Amino acid sequence: MSKHPKSQASTGPKSKTHQDGDPNTTGHSWDGIEEFDNPMPRWWLWTFYVCIAWALLYSIAYPAWPMISRATPGLIGGSTRADVAAEIQMFKDRNAPIRAKLEAAELDVIATDPELADYANNAGGAVFRTWCAQCHGSGAAGVQASGYPNLLDDDWVWGGDIEAIHTTITHGIRNSTDEDARISEMPRFGVDELLEKPQIAEVVQHVLAISGQEYDATLATAGAVVFADNCSGCHGEAGEGNRDLGAPNLSDAIWLYGGDVASVTSSVFYSRAGAMPNWNTRLSEADIRAVSVYVHGLGGGE
Repeated sequence: MSKHPKSQASTGPKSKTHQDGDPNTTGHSWDGIEEFDNPMPRWWLWTFYVCIAWALLYSIAYPAWPMISRATPGLIGGSTRADVAAEIQMFKDRNAPIRAKLEAAELDVIATDPELADYANNAGGAVFRTWCAQCHGSGAAGVQASGYPNLLDDDWVWGGDIEAIHTTITHGIRNSTDEDARISEMPRFGVDELLEKPQIAEVVQHVLAISGQEYDATLATAGAVVFADNCSGCHGEAGEGNRDLGAPNLSDAIWLYGGDVASVTSSVFYSRAGAMPNWNTRLSEADIRAVSVYVHGLGGGE
């Protein structure tokens, strides 16, 4: 059996196809194909050398080489981080008078002062987009059925006037880091067996009835009794809610966790307990006031 010759690299003499005037080859051959050893273009080499020289000079003049806790400062001592910090401080200094005025003003009169109102809405919008939009959405419409409330409507669990909004933002809701956080706790009627499953089904139909949805009349009638005995203490006899207790209105069409049968059943069975951080440890009083004014002015503030 004959064997086919294997492809291999070689450094033998010039091939027969090498003509006078051709540059030398690299000395390698692949199946008889050779590669000329052409020099790099001079313009490319000089560009390459200049780039190396520029990189070396830059690393000497500017901060460049990382160390354990900092970088080499460079001969000219430049720092883009310091430049940004200086620019931020410059704007803080420029805004210091208006921010002091914002902190000193009564919350309910800020909107009546054109200068304060303009600053508060612009600054508050920036604060909202930075810190609040992740949960409430960039347009403040919330995330339906996920526990992040819509701030554009007039359905407020804890109150929608400027004072109430300011308090909610300052101290948050059901967090463990602020003793003044707004607290409410709904019983877990199903998990803790406070109600039997048939009773839960009945009270769910009653809630559908008072909120203007399709419902089972027979179950809803029995559910009205269950509601009166177990739910009206917080939500009110007609399900209108109680802002002092953080109990939502059940008689309208606005739902924080969804108003269909499955969602209402889940709320009654497992309870709901969304939390909001207190912002008084992350934002200044001026920023909290600014975002309070911004949220109050979105359309749902009372």
